[in-house]
Amino acid sequence: MTKITFYLAMALSLLAIKVSAQNDLTFEVKVKLISNKIDAITKEEKAALKIELEAVNKELEAGTITKAQADEKKLQLAEVRSKNIETRIGQAQEELKDLVKQKVDGKLKESKNQYFSIVIKRDSIRKVRGESRTTSQFVFAAGVNNLVTDKAVAGSDYRYWGSHFYEWGVTSNTRLFKNDNLLHLKYGVSVMYNNLRPTDNRYFVANGDQTDLETSSINLKDSRFRNVYVTAPVHLEFDFTKTKTNTEGKKLYRTHESVRFGIGGYAGFRVKSKQILKFSEDGHDVTVKEKGGFNTNDFIYGVSTYLGYGETSLYLKYDLNPLFKDNAVKQNNISLGVRFDLN
Repeated sequence: MTKITFYLAMALSLLAIKVSAQNDLTFEVKVKLISNKIDAITKEEKAALKIELEAVNKELEAGTITKAQADEKKLQLAEVRSKNIETRIGQAQEELKDLVKQKVDGKLKESKNQYFSIVIKRDSIRKVRGESRTTSQFVFAAGVNNLVTDKAVAGSDYRYWGSHFYEWGVTSNTRLFKNDNLLHLKYGVSVMYNNLRPTDNRYFVANGDQTDLETSSINLKDSRFRNVYVTAPVHLEFDFTKTKTNTEGKKLYRTHESVRFGIGGYAGFRVKSKQILKFSEDGHDVTVKEKGGFNTNDFIYGVSTYLGYGETSLYLKYDLNPLFKDNAVKQNNISLGVRFDLN
């Protein structure tokens, strides 16, 4: 066997081991890996933007550009980095969506690979020593989305299963009482994606200060309206995980191991609104993306609750302010889905 053949065989073996390890990952570990990727993307793009802004400041100090030019340049750089974050995190979101589907379909198995013994070891230490009073979680939620009209969702103008929402973020969970594990304050930052798909070949049109659903003159393969928000959710969480005692008589407090119930709310701001229309024209598939305000509210606030067991729960959220600012008929967004709080 030549050296080249030997090294090639070794490389293929290592690749096979890596693929096998990836296939053996549990759902929780895979989500944590993706959450780390999202965190790394955000930090990388922010660090790059910081360097670029410092370069602009040096140009301003040197007198090669004016203050107005510097401000415009900074805005352009920020928009580019923001778009980079959106695109790269969007890819990670697709991975999360596929992962949730595999979880629902029962295609994921428990990990037995020694490659992740460090994860098992960390969990064992947690069970022996308990948790600190404040812990952190990566949160991912997905489900169906719609609008409440005249206090009802029945007879909606939007597809029930075609309209959906996604949410991901990070939270801190603080035990409120030193010697009692029931009450926790859960708070953090989330990004919400609320999607609506109108029925009957319709799409949104902004007519002055009103936003209406109008029937398209062409056959639409897809009509989707997406609103993206950055929010700060806060919940009072009741965690019924039992308190245990170690061999030394010390109480061990743990979370996310039994029934959990959370109630609270959220507030934030709209990042963007986008309408996506897909249709066929002269034998070609055409996709039209429209960005704009569509008279939607720039701020969002609402109430939310969840009930589940362990790290998985049923999740409901409802916007207290209407989606559109001045529409004659007030419509409020409502979402129902599954939520994962991963320690």
